[in-house]
Amino acid sequence: MEWAGAFGDLGTLIPFVVAYIAVVKVNPLGILLSFGTAMVVCGFVYRTPFPVQPMKAIGAIAATQTAQTATIVPTTIFGASLATGLIWLVLGLTGAAKPIASLVPRTVVIGIVLGLGISFMLEGIRLMQGGWLIAAIGLLGTLLLLTNKSIPAMFLLLLFGVLCGALENPEPLRTLMTTRPAFRLPSFALASVTWHDFLVGTTLLALPQLPLTLGNAVIALRDENNRLFADRAVTENRIATSTGLMNLASAALGGVPMCHGAGGMAGHVAFGARTGGAPIILGSILLCLSLFFSASVGALFAVLAQPVLGVILFLTGTQLALGSCDFSKRKGERFVTLATTGCAMWNVGLAFLVGLALAYLEKRGRLRL
Repeated sequence: MEWAGAFGDLGTLIPFVVAYIAVVKVNPLGILLSFGTAMVVCGFVYRTPFPVQPMKAIGAIAATQTAQTATIVPTTIFGASLATGLIWLVLGLTGAAKPIASLVPRTVVIGIVLGLGISFMLEGIRLMQGGWLIAAIGLLGTLLLLTNKSIPAMFLLLLFGVLCGALENPEPLRTLMTTRPAFRLPSFALASVTWHDFLVGTTLLALPQLPLTLGNAVIALRDENNRLFADRAVTENRIATSTGLMNLASAALGGVPMCHGAGGMAGHVAFGARTGGAPIILGSILLCLSLFFSASVGALFAVLAQPVLGVILFLTGTQLALGSCDFSKRKGERFVTLATTGCAMWNVGLAFLVGLALAYLEKRGRLRL
């Protein structure tokens, strides 16, 4: 089940990695090596299915800005990783992450997690629209097998996705079949980063990501991890410190900004993971791909049918949403949660700020509902 749960977060990982490679032209070697290293280390350190994900706001801004204005180049991404690493390392080591997180009411945290869950489900539905029959078979079969301890549902779902993808477009599979391993090592990426890259990466990418990371990748993940694994509890400062360290390493290796996330943990857990073995397994696979098969990563991701990726995202969102249905009995606090949820389905950073403002007004009796 740890093997099955290891692949539960692919619905988030694959689209962003493909965007960085195809649109921003970041070298796959550095991306996969950074993710793989971080996953293996987190698996050993936290001993839970602790996720490592791309930073979503940075990934979205980088992909759209590159496509529209060519402002973002690979060295800008490395600069953003460096800035992100420095910010979160300072917050973690100084102990500032915990008091900052304590200022965020639980009503806002629940709203962010619920909004993320619903948005994952909606994105999954969008991907499933490209092949409803494939999606329906994959979803139904997975639901029937989720509680089966002898048949890992994720393995069968991935196999089904590869078969469907190969039937729809056999060219990526042919490319993979002719691939031969070729050992490659990364270069020191920070040597090519200029002050301009660092400043643009900080202002345009790293700073807009901060509220999202604090809400989803620190506070919500702490809440999710400690709810599911009370015997292996984590703190905000510890999560912030590991976020900083893995981004500094990513900047040096030529990777992209990374974070932890409640949705990633929900995905791993939904398909059976209960220990740090899941991220260690996935991380080891990514390390192998980066060092020996990085030139064929695009073809590998293209093999998996998009509707099956949609099924993975839909089930991950369901797991996340179900775990956040602990609503307050007070009408005003329920409004704060629902308003935060609605905003989080569009922009988590904005939801974080709106939720804080509404919680402040509600606490002082300014919300008349």
